[in-house]
Amino acid sequence: MQYQFYPNRQINIPYLLKIGYGKTARIGKYLVDKGLSNVALFWSEGMEDIIGGKLSKGFEQHDIEVVYKQDVKYINIEEVDKVAFNLPRNTDAIVGIGGGKALDFAKYCAHLLKKPFISVPTSTSNDGFCSPNTSLLVDGRRKSVKSGIPFGVVVDLDVIRNSPKICLYSGIGDMISKVTALWDWKSAFRKGYERYNDFAALMAYNSLDILLIRRVTDINLPEFQRGLTTSLLISGIAMEIAGTSRPASGSEHLISHALDDVARRPRMHGLQVGVATYLCALLQNNPSLEGVREFLRATGFFDYAAQDPLNREDFVKALHFAPLIKKDYYTVLSEKESLERAITYVETDPILKRLIQ
Repeated sequence: MQYQFYPNRQINIPYLLKIGYGKTARIGKYLVDKGLSNVALFWSEGMEDIIGGKLSKGFEQHDIEVVYKQDVKYINIEEVDKVAFNLPRNTDAIVGIGGGKALDFAKYCAHLLKKPFISVPTSTSNDGFCSPNTSLLVDGRRKSVKSGIPFGVVVDLDVIRNSPKICLYSGIGDMISKVTALWDWKSAFRKGYERYNDFAALMAYNSLDILLIRRVTDINLPEFQRGLTTSLLISGIAMEIAGTSRPASGSEHLISHALDDVARRPRMHGLQVGVATYLCALLQNNPSLEGVREFLRATGFFDYAAQDPLNREDFVKALHFAPLIKKDYYTVLSEKESLERAITYVETDPILKRLIQ
């Protein structure tokens, strides 16, 4: 039997990587150490008022010049293009500080200009802060757009500790989704629909182990927050290694994307993904189902999500729409009986009945 040749491909990984306490004040030093002195800053709204003082002090100490700055309100791709190509020519690097919108805006600007992008997340709501993709509005709809993995990632755990609880729970939902995403990817490979990268899968599995093996489930503990941050970061790198989002995104993400389109009031990405992960693990008869259930219970994810349950009618609409989002993209939702089984679980599973009403 002649096997298809899989050529090696060059991958990028963050050249600058700092995770710890008090890191905001040291970003200026990290930039200078990498030969970067003129930066464009993109902030999440209101974040400059919270941590801008610490950042500015470090910049002044190391002669970092801010040649442009902007609070990010919108993420339509046309605006990103316009801003990117009007940045000062002496811009050495682009720094995004805050949540998803600011990081995605800055990341895509850097991608367009082929400049180093420094990602400074202020919450751990998803793995986008270290992924090679951006989420932007294209023709009025949220789309995943290829960009590049950050040149640098700086995570200040003091800032993460003070982020809203919803961000931590969203990060938990996005992180545990690797269980069902990896099942979908391997199943797609076995059916001949996808290539499978063993090392990328190993990285993704290891990102889960960081959280699950430690058995730390109190989201307020520093070791849990560090572990969640590290897990999400490794998940982003796994996508870069694979050259696809497959290690981190499968049927559960399709349901979340569908909810973004059809729900009257979509919830935060990771919350939707976490609920969908539990459902998809049931559909897959996933061998890690009990681990998923216990982790989401022990961390309080189920209780938190149940405080604002998803709308059942919207969720069923999303189940119909989800398999159609990506053409020729196999997941458990592609199976003929999955829709009927999923609706049955929504109506009968005690946990899903709390989360979807």
